[in-house]
This record gives sequence, structure tokens and C-alpha cells, in this order.
Amino acid sequence: MMNFIRNHKVAAGLWTIIRVYIGYVWLTSGLGKLMGGEFDASGFLQGAVAQTGGEHPTVQAWWGAFLEAVALPNADLFTVLVMWGEVLVGIALILGLFTNFAALMGITMNFAFLFSGTVSTNAQMVLLTIFIIVAGANAGKYGLDRWVMPYMKQTWKNRKQKQNKTTIAA
Repeated sequence: MMNFIRNHKVAAGLWTIIRVYIGYVWLTSGLGKLMGGEFDASGFLQGAVAQTGGEHPTVQAWWGAFLEAVALPNADLFTVLVMWGEVLVGIALILGLFTNFAALMGITMNFAFLFSGTVSTNAQMVLLTIFIIVAGANAGKYGLDRWVMPYMKQTWKNRKQKQNKTTIAA
């Protein structure tokens, strides 16, 4: 089964459809925030911190403490990170460029939103993104990773060989 998921062309086609769908969701969400000009993470962060208390808190105390101590004081930075993170993850997934890294960053944002008490489509996106991550290189087979990753591996290998020759000569 893992051989099919990670190596088969049919599976690569399925992962491409899922990858492009997830990328589209990220891209449209990020562009909506960028183009709307009204997105400010501080309201969302304050709402999440407020959900840490009460009889049935939806946000765990440790996450609320992180948001209050780190995210809220840097809300302007988090505003930029969320907007551009969504756009860049969306573009990378649609193009199949650095697919595994983009999926990892996307799932990180999804978990941050889930930890903050937002359900929406985040749980569905987490599940689909797990499949993309498990598929590994096969998820980017029908994308730019098909050419970029072998080029990067060869460049890295050449750099290591050059460093080894320099170390031996010294």
C-alpha cells in the first residue's frame, strides 16, 4: 500500500488533485485577507485567548498563554505571517513546488487555527494534508518538484563533493 501511495502514477494524479484543491483554499483565503485590507490578527488572537476560560473552554490554557505572551504582543507580525503564509503555501501547493515543505507549513497553520478554537475547514485540510505529506515526493510528481527537486539534489551533491575536496586538500 505504501508503495502505491508513494510511487504509483495513479496515486500521483490523485495527490495532484488534492494538492491543488488545498492550495486553492489557502491561496483564496490569503488573497482575501491581503486584498480586503482589513485583516488584523489581533482580534482573532484576543478571541482565542478569551476562549481559554469559562466552564467549557475551547482553547487549552497552554495555547492561550502562548497567544497572550507571544502572539498578541506581536500581532502585526502575525498578521503579515498569516496573510503571506496562506498565499505562499497556496501558490507552492498549486504549482507543486517544495510540496512537502508547503504542506508542512500549511498543516502547521491549520493546527494553530484549530488550537485557537476555529474549526471551519481546518480539520478537513489537516486530514488531506497528512495524505500529501505521507505521499512524499509523489505528491509533487505532477508539478514543478519533478524538475526542481532533482536539480536541488544534484546541486547539493556537487557542493558537498566540492567541500570534501577542499577539506582533503587542506
